[in-house]
Amino acid sequence: MIRYLSIPLFAVSLSACVSTPSPEPATPSQPSVPAPTSANAEQAARQFVKVVQTVEPVSEAECRARTTNLNCDFNIVVDDRPGQAPNAFQTLDKNGRPVLAFNIPLIATVRNADELAFVMGHEAAHHIEEHLARQQVNATAGALIFGGLAAITGGGEQIVQTAQQVGATVGARGYSKDFELEADRLGTLISHKAGYDPVRGAAFFTRIPDPGNTFLGTHPPNASRIDTVREAAAKL
Repeated sequence: MIRYLSIPLFAVSLSACVSTPSPEPATPSQPSVPAPTSANAEQAARQFVKVVQTVEPVSEAECRARTTNLNCDFNIVVDDRPGQAPNAFQTLDKNGRPVLAFNIPLIATVRNADELAFVMGHEAAHHIEEHLARQQVNATAGALIFGGLAAITGGGEQIVQTAQQVGATVGARGYSKDFELEADRLGTLISHKAGYDPVRGAAFFTRIPDPGNTFLGTHPPNASRIDTVREAAAKL
């Protein structure tokens, strides 16, 4: 099922996986996305629908095979909020159903079905690997540790609260690069099983801002992600 998402309905989601999220410091400038012609828009829409039809069942089957008691009924949506850079993300709705969201600039920017299928498999992999839950556990642990240290050293209530916020950020980001590479590996498998070329799909990373290897950054360098996909694909 494909539906449209016009407002930010979801309180918890993973950081943007294919573009640098705006809250990050030193955000690189985003490439502008030219307005598509009607013919290009129709082609992009048809390609998106076809990729959903082929990748979604593989993702759900892989989810059921790898997990226990996890909701594997993916809801794939189009995020049509204006003014966004190309982006895709995974989140959960209020009932715990996994949501894979793709905005229109991303759908219009991918050069082929392999790129779109890889991104879709990557987002599905985040849910299968339960990265949101693991991220929340890490954030809670970071908040407790930083807050406890501030309290022990005699910090007041405001200092402790600030330390907890910093700790939550550090905890949530501590393994985020590992999560991205895990999702790249499993996304490689999913897109391959769906009939696409994940190595060709990972070429999408060559056209997005490279986050480099920054301290507390949420995403690994693009070159590392491409290498990870190639290594995973070579084992298939």
